[in-house]
Amino acid sequence: MEYGLDHELPIYAGGLGILAGDYLKAAHDLNMPLVAIGILWRQDYTEQFIGQDGRPYDSYQSFDFPQVKDTGVTVNVRVRSADVPLKVYMVDKYGNAPLYLLDASAYEEHSWMTNRLYGGVAQDRVAQEIILGIGGIRALRALGIDIDVYHFNEGHAVFAAFEMIREAMTEENLSFKEAWNKTKRQIIFTTHTPVEAGNEIHDHGLLSFMEANNGLSYEQLKEIGGDPFNMTVAALRLSQLANGVSQCHGVTARDMWRQHHDIAPIMAITNGIHRPTWQDSEIDHSFREHKSLWQPHQKAKERLFDYVAKHTNTQLDPNVLTIGFARRAAPYKRSDLIFRDPSLIEPLLRNKKLQLVFSGKAHPNDQFGKDIIARLVEMDKQYDQQVVFIENYNMDVARLMIQGCDIWLNNPQRPLEASGTSGMKAAMNGVLNLTVVDGWVAEGPQHQISGWLLDEVCKLWPHEQDEDIRDLRALHKVLQDDVIPTYYNDKRKWESMMRASIAMSHWKFSSNRMIEEYYDLMYNIVYNTLLQPDFTTAMGLEHQYQYQPTQ
Repeated sequence: MEYGLDHELPIYAGGLGILAGDYLKAAHDLNMPLVAIGILWRQDYTEQFIGQDGRPYDSYQSFDFPQVKDTGVTVNVRVRSADVPLKVYMVDKYGNAPLYLLDASAYEEHSWMTNRLYGGVAQDRVAQEIILGIGGIRALRALGIDIDVYHFNEGHAVFAAFEMIREAMTEENLSFKEAWNKTKRQIIFTTHTPVEAGNEIHDHGLLSFMEANNGLSYEQLKEIGGDPFNMTVAALRLSQLANGVSQCHGVTARDMWRQHHDIAPIMAITNGIHRPTWQDSEIDHSFREHKSLWQPHQKAKERLFDYVAKHTNTQLDPNVLTIGFARRAAPYKRSDLIFRDPSLIEPLLRNKKLQLVFSGKAHPNDQFGKDIIARLVEMDKQYDQQVVFIENYNMDVARLMIQGCDIWLNNPQRPLEASGTSGMKAAMNGVLNLTVVDGWVAEGPQHQISGWLLDEVCKLWPHEQDEDIRDLRALHKVLQDDVIPTYYNDKRKWESMMRASIAMSHWKFSSNRMIEEYYDLMYNIVYNTLLQPDFTTAMGLEHQYQYQPTQ
């Protein structure tokens, strides 16, 4: 549904889109045979600013996209009793594998469908997913692109399988079950979140009304996705293989979906980031040439502070320890955890031992998320020159922050952070992670070597029942006992940790490694089963990734 390739092509909302964009860049760098399907969002996700009342508000403008190419291809889908023409565009100017984008705006009466990413109500979402899935398959056919393996990135793409099943039933005269089995052999699926809101459920009446069923009956849809229709369950039943996005998330996902029958085995392929997009070139050069990292880091810090001064009228001190936190505003990410005991944070801010830079967006319809941002804005006002909130978070702001902060704070509720990629970006720039162990972190930073892990300190309070209290205590203990003394009194150790952070992350958490694993562990496996139907059984893959109890 979203691709973050560059800020000038605003068709992304956050981490999921940035990951998809990085994936396409890695595919291009490694000359992988891959194309992508998405939607050309004419009004973006949202531009989000802070009003006079301290709360975020959304602003939409209509974009022209001179950087996309008109393929001359148009396909049609049925949405709510109407034939909807979709123009097919292509973008490849950002060092990316070809990305084909579908657009319904040629006719004013249909433009609502591709105006706003994740906007509107349930009907809007279903219409968008019809365009992405059914329209996406029809676009590939019209473009003459012969596909071996289909990768559904999140449940949004499920309706593509409905189109593949319809093709097999009408063009090859297969039964529904035969068509389902044929389709399943060509699909892999990536699930990205254990958060309930990220796993869509739709009413069957709505699917029928919108014509998302694509000719399939209620009984057939129920067999695929249950009643109500669960898009993630459907994707798991329509795929030969599935994966979570970190080793921890693989365990969580198997645990989460194990009660459902006939689902694909779930493995784990940990996310990665596109190093040339996110790593500062001077940091990279200094790391490779074994030169000091401190000077290029301070230059990146000054770039961030110049941006802050220009956009917030706050002048931060480059000699003060600076902590960054930039995320989608969601309760489980606990953006304000560090502020929850004023007696601990106020002396550090008052004595100028640290300063904090925040950014992020809330979903336009998420009032709880907007409450979170309002609290961060209130902290900005309360602590004035020591705390900053940067409005209208985007790729450019993200790049400044993950290169220019000293510490990257990550304190989600476990196990709700399936992977997390901002910490990977920070790590590749020598920005040290101060983090709970969840998602990618379990495979990455080592405590007091390439970052700090709150879980190591949480062991001091094994009987503390409240996770927030335990993590808050650990956070401030690590800050006061380790992070602050090291930063101000032992620059040699700090720089050694920076170097260890880059060494730990620059390949292991790269998008190049990620895409090679997708090809080796999933795409080629699925392709081989098309050539040799008994290949999966021979490899033991039907058992290898089944449910294992959480340790």
